[in-house]
Formats: sequence, C-alpha cells, structure tokens
Amino acid sequence: MYDTLLFLHVLAAFALVTTVVVFSAFALGASPDSRVLSVGNVLWTIGGLGTIIFGVWLALYVNGYEIWDGWIITAIVLWAIATELGRRAQVGYVSLAAGEDAAGAGVRQAATMHWLRTVVVLGLLVVMVYKPGA
Repeated sequence: MYDTLLFLHVLAAFALVTTVVVFSAFALGASPDSRVLSVGNVLWTIGGLGTIIFGVWLALYVNGYEIWDGWIITAIVLWAIATELGRRAQVGYVSLAAGEDAAGAGVRQAATMHWLRTVVVLGLLVVMVYKPGA
C-alpha cells in the first residue's frame, strides 16, 4: 500500500512540475495557445489534487509521520500558495490567448506570478525531499 501511495503522490508531483514547465514557456515569450493552457491547467488540477490527497493519505498511513509535523504543514501551506499564484498566472495568460490583453500588462503580471509559483514549487520539492524536522 505504501509503495502505491508514494508512486501516485510522486506521479501527481510530476504533473505539477509539467505545468510549471508549460507556463515557463509562456513566461519566456511563447504565444499562449488556449489548448496548451487547458492542458497545463488540467495537469495542475490533477497534480494538485493528487499531491494533496495522496500526501495526506501517506502522512496518515506512515507510522513515523503525523499530519501536524512541521514539514507536512509547511508542504501544505506551500501547496496552497503555489495554487493561488498559479491561478493568478492563469488569468493573465487566458486573457492574452483570448486577445483581451493587447498592452501586455496582464501578461507581465502573469509571468511574475508564474515565476513566484516556480520558486514556491521548488521550495515544496525541497521540503518533500529533505523533510526538515522529521
């Protein structure tokens, strides 16, 4: 059971990182296509739900971990921050794909939100690998 939960948790994390890569292309100047945006958003939804569900399940399943361990709470907080930053980035890129942001102000803000999310996701990965305080 542990191996299956861990596999699904890591697989969901790969979906999150894939979304970061897709949005990095937009932040670096690629034209946001609505289909690619949709794929990125679906991957974030699946990855986000998968990481939180299987992560909490793992924390409850493994005897050495508790849901209130500092590194687990930190991971959950970082996950929530990354999700909100991603939502804000998505808004800007969707408006550009729809042709609503000719001046590019929303795109600059979306890129900023994306790069902040990237840093938060990197921090989340560091917390998950090193488990500080565990």
